[in-house]
Amino acid sequence: MLRLSALAVFVSVAAALLARAVAASSGGGAQQASGSPDSPAASIAPVLRDYKAVTADRLKHPADDDWIMVRRTYQGWGYSPLEEITPANVARLQPVWVLSTGVLNGHEAAPVVNNGVMFVATPGNQVIAIEAASGRLLWRYRRPVPENAIVLHGTSRGVALADDKVLFAAGEAVLVALDARTGQEMWNTPVADNRSGYYMSVAPLVVGRKVLVGASGGELGIRGFVAAYDVDSGKEAWRTYTVPAPGEAGSETWPKGDQWKTGGGPVWVTGNYDPETNLAFWGTGNGGPWMGDQRPGDNLYTSSTIAVDVSTGAIKGHFQYHPNDSWDWDEVSPPIIVDYQRSGRTVRGLIDVARDGYLWFLERTSGAIHFVEGMPYVKQNVFRSLDPRTGRPDIDPARQPGTGKEAEFCPSHWGGKNWPPIAFSPRTRMIYIPANENLCSSVLGRAVTYTAGGVFIGATNTFSIVPGADHIGEVQAWNVDTGKRVWTHTFPASANWGPMLATGGGRVFSGGTNDRLFRAFDAANGAVLWEFATNSGIIGQP
Repeated sequence: MLRLSALAVFVSVAAALLARAVAASSGGGAQQASGSPDSPAASIAPVLRDYKAVTADRLKHPADDDWIMVRRTYQGWGYSPLEEITPANVARLQPVWVLSTGVLNGHEAAPVVNNGVMFVATPGNQVIAIEAASGRLLWRYRRPVPENAIVLHGTSRGVALADDKVLFAAGEAVLVALDARTGQEMWNTPVADNRSGYYMSVAPLVVGRKVLVGASGGELGIRGFVAAYDVDSGKEAWRTYTVPAPGEAGSETWPKGDQWKTGGGPVWVTGNYDPETNLAFWGTGNGGPWMGDQRPGDNLYTSSTIAVDVSTGAIKGHFQYHPNDSWDWDEVSPPIIVDYQRSGRTVRGLIDVARDGYLWFLERTSGAIHFVEGMPYVKQNVFRSLDPRTGRPDIDPARQPGTGKEAEFCPSHWGGKNWPPIAFSPRTRMIYIPANENLCSSVLGRAVTYTAGGVFIGATNTFSIVPGADHIGEVQAWNVDTGKRVWTHTFPASANWGPMLATGGGRVFSGGTNDRLFRAFDAANGAVLWEFATNSGIIGQP
């Protein structure tokens, strides 16, 4: 497991290029905030007094030097238009400051920056505010984790900003609004019953006056959902389940009975949003239990992208990547929203690099999601072909595990790419993928009985490496207009769990390997231009 025990922040590296490095602060005098909303306030630092409210318009059109949501823009590109750091000067980068968060397990959240204030969420229900230029600790919020909390994956993938609030999803499935200037709780709202297996690791998504979240717990027999809450009060506006109840659209894809109540479909990566159609695109995870032969049917809307109307919560469209999932290929990563060229026309596109090992080019509308093209980006031996009209895969039955039936398949159940997000550069017209090649799984299913809050998997698995393989981890670059791979960088001694960042200066940044290196690649050809050894592995989003 790659871990990041100290937050090494490189958003201020431009200052290093200008020889304006600021000595790291010890954090003395920093304001402390507990989980209680009536915690005492301390004096406000100047950078917090000047805090600029995050409006709906700013979220749609962020300033170049702000990063006010986890992937910077609603389209999910993970792209900074800043140009100062180029392939010609990137080798001169040097650290400006380092801040220890006090938490040892893996940090997966993006640093979110507004008007010089950086907010970082960590495992253990902690949010910290930092002066981005100096590394000075401004305030620290900790929400006590209940002793009996069920949180299988105790991390956070970030915060959201709205007005003067910082929105945070606590692990025990509670949505919290903090005062951005003080770190004090403004409101908190229980989202789901943690004792039934619901927990949260997602970064919230703010659209207008709503804040959207999804629930983890796909291995615990939950019924997944996306829910929206009022930014001002925390009151629930709507809740949309990813497994339909009897009589609802898609319910015919489930067996008769009560299996829909524990059908899975978790949501644990932040969706992307299209302001033009007011649709948010969320990815959903595996069915429950793992073995599809225990829940015959396509099992909508598991392993899918769903298009959700932000005003009402209605599912307006969907695309299911592999019906009746039996491989634990959660497709929770949302597709990025980018228009691309195909056959002489511009496609209003969605592009998803799926855990199932396929790269999917889709078309978005005001409702339905249409298939355009799909191809493997790593070794994939489960799909024999795709239907050219619908994209539905033809599954090799020998590669589908079942109850009492063992099957070997590639990619592994970790997927060709797991949750770490891709990046897209509008300058190169390329997406950049943190991929894992040559890794396969063998899974044997068994019968399992649901118990509230208990593990609901019913499978054992082993990993294997393709014979003769010389690497696992990769960074891949694909041109979105041609659908062709342009370059690949391989890591002979490591897998790759590094989220990607593309920039206007022609670089791509990521960590993700077990050598602790944070790297800059040439966006055009994949050449490694710079490396820096951090004090632990990096799985966070740059």
